[in-house]
Amino acid sequence: MAATKMPQMRYKTDEPAIRLARGVLMNAEEAAWKRKFRLDIRDANPLATPHAVWRGASQTATVGMFVIFLVAALYLARTILLPITLAIVIGTVLSPVTKAASRIKIPAPLTAALLVLGFFGLVSLGIVMSADPVREWIGKAPEIGAALKQKLQVFDAPLAALNEIRQTLTAFTRGGSPEVITVDVRSGVLEPMVSVLSPAIGQLLIFFGTLFFYLAGHNSIQHYLVAVFRHRDAKLRAFRTIRDLEHNLAKYLGIVTVINFCIGIIVAIIALVVGLPAPIAWGVLAFVLNYVPYIGPGATLLTLFGVGLISFPSLSYALIAPACFLCVSTLEGQIVTPSVIGRTLTVNPLMVFLAIAFWAWLWGPFGALLANPLLIVSMVILEHVFPKHEVTLPE
Repeated sequence: MAATKMPQMRYKTDEPAIRLARGVLMNAEEAAWKRKFRLDIRDANPLATPHAVWRGASQTATVGMFVIFLVAALYLARTILLPITLAIVIGTVLSPVTKAASRIKIPAPLTAALLVLGFFGLVSLGIVMSADPVREWIGKAPEIGAALKQKLQVFDAPLAALNEIRQTLTAFTRGGSPEVITVDVRSGVLEPMVSVLSPAIGQLLIFFGTLFFYLAGHNSIQHYLVAVFRHRDAKLRAFRTIRDLEHNLAKYLGIVTVINFCIGIIVAIIALVVGLPAPIAWGVLAFVLNYVPYIGPGATLLTLFGVGLISFPSLSYALIAPACFLCVSTLEGQIVTPSVIGRTLTVNPLMVFLAIAFWAWLWGPFGALLANPLLIVSMVILEHVFPKHEVTLPE
């Protein structure tokens, strides 16, 4: 009999069911991953108008580019902007004198000329009084270096340890013998000092010219600035802003000048009693440097300590003048100045420090000198442009 062939059974795979199972498995894995890395976000509300975000981002970018270009322009034009700004700040302090003179029928140009000549005489007198001691110290630079080396022998051990660490790190990183670092005192210290103390003739002419014309035409300058605006409210806001700028700057710098003058007299008396050379020069130095918060008193303290090391035989005796100045400076900064100036001109110390760092980086030592007045100017303008309204709570 012929063998009968059994029919072959064909099993057809259910592909849609397999895809569905795979999709369910992938969704389960994705859900498990989301549960594992889920953020704790509550009450998320989508934006009604996403275009507002991009509009705000574009406005922020525009303001940021303007600020960058403004800082670059201030840096590049510092040669002419620095003496102009310094003259306007000093002229604002002296403007009440011109106003008082105009009330008694004294011409404004005559008052401006007398004030400029008086200011020039004071600056020249300070330079002349400080020139001889500075010239003498510069001439004795080798002797001063030898005396400092002898007096600071107590720091030889820690400095030698630090030098060994530096040499070891240098040899390890460079794979060779460490390089010896040499410092040329004449080119590293004296040349920048001379470049700071002897500004260009052009800048001096710009400074005194701006100071004279600003004092001579002070009232007309105010009228021109107010007349720039069209509407009455804008004119009134500009007038009030200029008035408050002059009042706050004159009040702050006038009080600080009186305080710094007293500090200069006290430092001169300390130098005279202790026995430091040229006590008047020390008073002038403390008077000028005290205009720069934090940095000025610190520089005066270090200079007093350095000259004390040179002038006196022992380290303990050299610490007398810096210790006395530290007490006077602390008393002035923590008690006298805040109580005299009052709360109306109290500025956040962090803002003062950042302003000094910024303007010192931008315009050098004179920028640090102008940091506080420029900070007050910016705060007054912001108070008028964006006034703070006090919230009245219901009773």
